[in-house]
Parts: sequence; structure tokens; C-alpha cells
Amino acid sequence: MKIMQKLFLRHRIAFFLIAATVLWPIESRADTEIEIKHLIGYIENSKCTFIRNGKEYNTKDALVHILNKYEYTKPWIKSAEDFIKYAATKSSMSGQPYTVRCDGREFLCAEWLSEELNLYREKPE
Repeated sequence: MKIMQKLFLRHRIAFFLIAATVLWPIESRADTEIEIKHLIGYIENSKCTFIRNGKEYNTKDALVHILNKYEYTKPWIKSAEDFIKYAATKSSMSGQPYTVRCDGREFLCAEWLSEELNLYREKPE
């Protein structure tokens, strides 16, 4: 009887370890998607000018480009930081960093979005 109890206990422990391993990334992916959606909304609602390869773009056109790049780079994106790195940091053609001009001040797009991500994460739920 003790052998059966030990086997049962081992199977239960194994089940819970597997379940925890499988379920934790799902929650993490959900959080990542929420953060990325927040950043997309932040871009969309900004009144900033986006500069890519020396050319200025309005928010709508910049967002279309970033979303297209996001779709292409999704396999590599595991976090909101990855979204910024792969979809909103620099031109993959020229290597030039994207910049954003808001209220007369110019920022690197990656820094601008990273700052917003940090502010979003600091907000109490």
C-alpha cells in the first residue's frame, strides 16, 4: 500500500510542476500583450511627429509602419521591451534610429516608449 501512495504522490507532484510550467508562460504572454497594446495606444493617441530615415510621419502613418513591423517580428517578441526593440527602435534597412518629436522636443523612439512602459508598470492596478 505504501508503494501505491508514494507513486500517487509522485504523480500529483509531477502534475502540479507541469501545470505550473505550462500555465506561467500563458500569464506572462497575456501581460506582454496588454503592455504592447498599451504602447500601441500610447503611440496612437500621441500628437507627436515620428521621424524615420530622415522623413517625418504623422501618428497614423507611423503606427501603420510599426504595426506591420510588429507582425513581421512577432516570432522574436517575448516582452514589451522586445516589441520596442524589434518594431519601434530603428530602421532595419538603414539602421538609423527612429525619433519622435513631441511638443518641440525630440527623443529616440525607443527611449520615449521605454519611459512610457516604465510609467505604465509603476501605476497601481
